[in-house]
Amino acid sequence: MPTLYSAASRVFELGFRAVGVVQHIDGLEHLPASGPAIIASNHIGYLDFAFVMLGPPRPRREVRFLARGDLFERPVTGAALRALRQIPVDQHGDPKAAMDAAKRSLEAGELVGLHPEGTVNPTFLPLRAKSGAIRLAQATGAPIVPCAVWGSQRLLTKWRPAQWPGRGIPVRVRYGAPFLPGEGPASASTRELMQRIGAMVDELIGLDPAPAGAWWVPADRGGSAPRLEDIRARLDEQVVERRGRAASRRRNGAERDA
Repeated sequence: MPTLYSAASRVFELGFRAVGVVQHIDGLEHLPASGPAIIASNHIGYLDFAFVMLGPPRPRREVRFLARGDLFERPVTGAALRALRQIPVDQHGDPKAAMDAAKRSLEAGELVGLHPEGTVNPTFLPLRAKSGAIRLAQATGAPIVPCAVWGSQRLLTKWRPAQWPGRGIPVRVRYGAPFLPGEGPASASTRELMQRIGAMVDELIGLDPAPAGAWWVPADRGGSAPRLEDIRARLDEQVVERRGRAASRRRNGAERDA
């Protein structure tokens, strides 16, 4: 009998097929057949998690993705995420509960997925990242599998209106060789992780020629995606706004519990 997870993955597959997405997956040999691992992916579109989870062939190992906590408060999205046993993260508050849940999943031999950048990166090149993946690996001994996604930004991404994509859009997922970070500072290993992901992203960009100035291609690669220096203030404003919403939710929760 198919699990809820496999049924949901089938829905995503059929949806992507309906809009003409062509998926290309490689590096599957780097995903462990059993035992814990942390899949750390770049984040260029809102559907990245689905492509990362759909990469492995059936029967798929389930992936517990760390997702923004406010998504769990939405009626439909929240119900689906909870049913699929995904992990809510209080990004702008106390992330300890999410880290503890991720540790329990890894200690149970499961796969945990996350986006180290923490938010969709509209430059489309891996840049700023948090150290959660490294700290999880150091705490549990689970290997990190770097992962690169390319093409998903053309479907649904930050600061661009949703639109019906043209058919035949390639979306590529590449899993890299797993590695275990050392016991040193998490910041150094985080830089290494993002360098590994960035190298794979560069390889994937080169596989699909794009028109000069294409909006979905990084500016440094001949496209017109924004550069970090041009949107840094806007990203910082978004963080402040989300922190405010998170604080408001905590206050409202405390008032209800009082």
